[in-house]
Amino acid sequence: MLFPLAGDNDQENERPDMVVLDCRANAKGQREEDALLENASQSNESDDTSTDQSPVPPAPLKETSFSIGLQVLFPFLLAGFGTVAAGMVLDIVQHWTVFTEVTEVFILVPALLGLKGNLEMTLASRLSTAANIGQMDTAKDMWKMIMGNLALIQVQATVVGFLASIAAVIFGWIPEGNFKMGHAVLLCASSVATAFIASLLLGLIMIGVIIASRKVGINPDNVATPIAASLGDLITLALLAGISTGLYKELEFNDYANPMVCAFFVALTPIWVLIARRTPSTREVLYSGWEPVIIAMAISSVGGLILDKTVSNPNFAGMAVFTPVINGVGGNLVAVQASRISTYLHMNALPIAEPNPAPRKCPTPWSTFFGSGVNARSARVLFLLVAPGHLVFLYTINSMQGGHTTLTSVFIAFYLAAALLQVVILLYLADWMVNWMWHRGMDPDNFSIPYLTALGDLLGTGFLALCFHILWLIGDRDTDVGD
Repeated sequence: MLFPLAGDNDQENERPDMVVLDCRANAKGQREEDALLENASQSNESDDTSTDQSPVPPAPLKETSFSIGLQVLFPFLLAGFGTVAAGMVLDIVQHWTVFTEVTEVFILVPALLGLKGNLEMTLASRLSTAANIGQMDTAKDMWKMIMGNLALIQVQATVVGFLASIAAVIFGWIPEGNFKMGHAVLLCASSVATAFIASLLLGLIMIGVIIASRKVGINPDNVATPIAASLGDLITLALLAGISTGLYKELEFNDYANPMVCAFFVALTPIWVLIARRTPSTREVLYSGWEPVIIAMAISSVGGLILDKTVSNPNFAGMAVFTPVINGVGGNLVAVQASRISTYLHMNALPIAEPNPAPRKCPTPWSTFFGSGVNARSARVLFLLVAPGHLVFLYTINSMQGGHTTLTSVFIAFYLAAALLQVVILLYLADWMVNWMWHRGMDPDNFSIPYLTALGDLLGTGFLALCFHILWLIGDRDTDVGD
């Protein structure tokens, strides 16, 4: 019988320890080798990155209440004076033949002026967000984003202009029961041509503003949307008045001019669709971004119906000059706030959608205006601009002898109350709507601003009409200015 030697037992007892130590050494060596390989690959990637010069997203801009107010003030005043100019134009053209004979043109006014909210401000918000998160830092990405977005708004402008004309025909026909085919085609051609040309001009201006503001270190969210509005109302209203007047004169001599104008712009739509489909971000909006634009157009058309029925009454002719101002200021401020909140959500990399989003508490007015966050701070700054801004714009109109209403203290009090109430409602709705859309997987840049600016048109026109009716009832009926 053989017995194992003691040395053999010792070697067998020590072998597991040796195996363990050997495995640990091998694992340590393997980790060191992997680390060296990883460092080498990272250094190669950094070399490739340095040669490609890929952009690094810029750091968020830190803003105080003073810096927000300073950046917003000049574009806000510029936008306000643009709406004053638009109001002066509307006050003049409301007496033109096409506006008196085809009163449905008034219904087109808020819907087409609302394009700056439906299309141009949405474009500005999308491009501002893209610029802030570094998606436009290379020339290739920038031009791809620009071409896709320009083509997109041309498609949307053509469709919205066509649908706005149909809404104007329906709203004008239902109360009176009188339908004229010549007037319907005139409204269609005027609306589509105005929407197309205005959107192209304003889109080009917006792109220049956003690129320039980013290069000089200004937050594009603070300046892009007000500048879009400053020129949007004036350009759109001047185009509408000029095009509709020219086409109205053609009705007497040529029955084919209006249908040909409408058909020409509609025929260009497939070309813009093909260009917009090449960019992923605009392709998504092209397929899914129609609901807010069309609903916003319908809301603005209701405001246009209110304007039509109010201004058509000679006792309330003075309302025309103030309508673009109160609508424009409210829309400008809420567009800035919505764009800022959307950029905040994008830059903080919060999840845009969850499979089963938890119910979110509705914000309170206190949290919207008196919270400690940057969005509450900007809401306070924007609200504080309302009264001083409107006073400047009112006295500008008065000094130019515009409108048909003298600025009495009673009128100013009612007007400011309407403007403040409008902006308070809009800023609160912006806080709720942008966050609500974000938590349900909808990009607020594409969905929120059309709704908010359209509601601004409806609230502004409705409150202003209510003010004029109340002032008429209490005896403040001065209509001598501007006659």
